[in-house]
Amino acid sequence: MIDLRPVARILGLLTAALGVLMLLPAFVDWTNGNDNAAVFLTSAVLTGLAGGLTALATRGQDMRGLSTRQAFVLTVGTWAVMPLFGALPFLLAGLPGGWTHAFFEAMSGVTTTGTTVYSGLDDMAPGLLLWRSLLQWLGGLGIIVVALVFLPVMKVGGMQYFRTEAFDTMGKVMPRAVDISKALLQTYLILTAVAAMVYMALGMGGFDAVNHAMTTIATGGFSTSDESFAKFGPAAQYAGGALMVLAGLPFIRYVQLVNGGVRPLWQDVQVRAFLRWTVYAVGAVVAYRLVRAEAPVEVVLRESFFNVVSLFTGTGYGTADVPSWGDFPLLVVMVVGFVGACTASTGCSLKVFRYLVLFEALRVRVVQLRHPSSVVLMRLGGKPLDDEVVRSVIVLFSAFIAGYLALAVLLGLTGLEPRTALTAAWTAICNIGPAFGPEVGPTGAVDGFPEAAKWLMIAGMFMGRLELVAVLVLLLPRFWRD
Repeated sequence: MIDLRPVARILGLLTAALGVLMLLPAFVDWTNGNDNAAVFLTSAVLTGLAGGLTALATRGQDMRGLSTRQAFVLTVGTWAVMPLFGALPFLLAGLPGGWTHAFFEAMSGVTTTGTTVYSGLDDMAPGLLLWRSLLQWLGGLGIIVVALVFLPVMKVGGMQYFRTEAFDTMGKVMPRAVDISKALLQTYLILTAVAAMVYMALGMGGFDAVNHAMTTIATGGFSTSDESFAKFGPAAQYAGGALMVLAGLPFIRYVQLVNGGVRPLWQDVQVRAFLRWTVYAVGAVVAYRLVRAEAPVEVVLRESFFNVVSLFTGTGYGTADVPSWGDFPLLVVMVVGFVGACTASTGCSLKVFRYLVLFEALRVRVVQLRHPSSVVLMRLGGKPLDDEVVRSVIVLFSAFIAGYLALAVLLGLTGLEPRTALTAAWTAICNIGPAFGPEVGPTGAVDGFPEAAKWLMIAGMFMGRLELVAVLVLLLPRFWRD
């Protein structure tokens, strides 16, 4: 059997740290004279005690050099435990919907999905708004570390791509996960600070700017207003679109950029593909809407750019009613939502890198069909692709498609209208944010969904953010055998 004590100790320390973090929104509510400060203090005590006692009970466990199996359990356990305790402030604050809504909101936050079950955000206590943003900010950083450090053992993309360059980010190899994590944390903090300063410079208030900076860089999409980004002016919307593009790029490339390595960013095939596909998607939507002459040119450009980028990166902010643009724009945004941003970014879904691997495998297969005797090597960015990586990517695609279809069918069985079920499954498993359909509220909240549909979406968000295979591996009996 797997020794779970080191895993439990790490989870206990993470939970205790989450409890300490709850003191920040408590302080915000206290300074605003809001009674909700007591809610966060109570949540902090409960969370801190649970985490602290778990850490004490496993004291003396060596947390260094976790095995592959322990790393899998830790990864899945982190995304299960954090929303469990992250839901306490919503529950104790007496928000409508009870435990289901509280856990849904926390899971949506930690997985950076951005779908919400709460409306009336403009009147919500500032501490709760900040807590939603903090959950997304923590989840955004966490998924980068998971993608680069833990998931590579599955060979489904991630660090395999960067290993071809030996992580030469500082003139030397960065072989340790701790070195990678520190460099990514610094980059994440800098980008968040830059985003906050940009938003403030463009007219956002300090509180709105900080919250939207966290949820932009995390590509999470939680807002402080029911209007989402439509509350803010054109300049802030253009800046938000640009910042979401930056958040969709591989963060390790920023580490290289800071240390003088400009070429890896510009030569990265997935970066070029992501930027190129973004231009194609935005251009197609703009052209369609201009032909229909439904709005002034500047408005069409701004709305199309912001909303397509938001859904491509899985952020989920909105400034317009996308379905009202027509079936073709809705199809475009759903397609880019299934693609997602770059590997090792805070973006969602299957990621550009894996599509490039799949396209290369298809290209080689077509060549071999035309010339059966030829030997064709699979290459990406001028570097050879390992057959096992290709097979694993194909397995992941299959699991993802099967998971999406199964979730859509199950959501339909709860009574949701077909269009709602399809987009709710899409937004959950791709961690995108908005769903479209008659059951979705005017503010984009899904509080009107059946109880069963909400729990299915919770499962979809969890599975999607951990990229399905990481969770499915734990269901195999042989995984737990020595």
